[in-house]
Amino acid sequence: MCLLVLLIHYQYEIPFSYFSLLSSCLKDCGADCAKFQKSVLECKFNKKALERPYNSPHAWGKTYGDHKRHLEFNHDQYKELQKYAEEIGIYFTASGMDELGVPFIKVASLDTNNFPYLKTTAEKGRPMVISSGMQSMETMHRVYNLVKPINPNFCILQCSSAYPLSVEDVHLRVIREYQSAFPDIPIGYSGHETGIAITVAAVAMGAKVVERHVTLDKTWKGNDHQASLEPNELAELVRSIRLVEKAMGSPIKRLLPCEMICRSKLGKSVVAKTKIPAGTALTLSMLCVKAAEPYGLPPEDIFELEGKTVKRDIEEDESITEEEIEK
Repeated sequence: MCLLVLLIHYQYEIPFSYFSLLSSCLKDCGADCAKFQKSVLECKFNKKALERPYNSPHAWGKTYGDHKRHLEFNHDQYKELQKYAEEIGIYFTASGMDELGVPFIKVASLDTNNFPYLKTTAEKGRPMVISSGMQSMETMHRVYNLVKPINPNFCILQCSSAYPLSVEDVHLRVIREYQSAFPDIPIGYSGHETGIAITVAAVAMGAKVVERHVTLDKTWKGNDHQASLEPNELAELVRSIRLVEKAMGSPIKRLLPCEMICRSKLGKSVVAKTKIPAGTALTLSMLCVKAAEPYGLPPEDIFELEGKTVKRDIEEDESITEEEIEK
């Protein structure tokens, strides 16, 4: 079963209480985990990066540092959210907050090639979910080779880092490449596109972990909202994924019990094209294929009947059954 990880993004100014509401929405919609983001800005950005002017219409401060600081929750707020998630029965995690005892650590795309961080995170021994936006296949091989000997309990997500993501930049076929290159770990998908169809397709291709961003209102300030799902879309995504999982079924092709009614009405049999006397050696010119009553030998065996002898007289248009053929 696919693990549904829904990212409740922090890139908007809404009352803190709304985040509990979002967690509750995720639970009601059937998601498995609510994931928040946490940044220690001085560890992620150098001083000049934090001081650069930020003139975006989505900005919450004059500099990028002011903008990011405005959006951060403190440790107590994360503890409160974690407590609420436990109360309603949904997993809680926050990137960079492993001290809270989160069930897994999410490595964001921007840190996937940060090998010192990746090594330190792997050494913690906690399950890892690693996104691969902005990375090459060569880098992902190096990620796998670094993490696997230290911590085999991890998965890789196909991801393209744009918000919202254009359809032509999704590249779902990378999921297949990852499955081939890393067959001993789960492969998943982190989507930033609009709508749910592409994410459902990723599950049909074998994605075992799905991450999507969620919001209460796509029109809110913050570019992430446009790439997020509102609760009604999330509920439909969960329903669709669970439906696809059931539909995946078995790789073994066989006649199913549910098909017996249709076969009894429409299934084809080998039928006598003309009257065939007992003791006659069959030729293909004596045989044809029709839907028949009773059901006779299957038409895929018609070529094997040539040269075989019938035990009794067979009337024209009569089904030919196994009992009527000499062994």
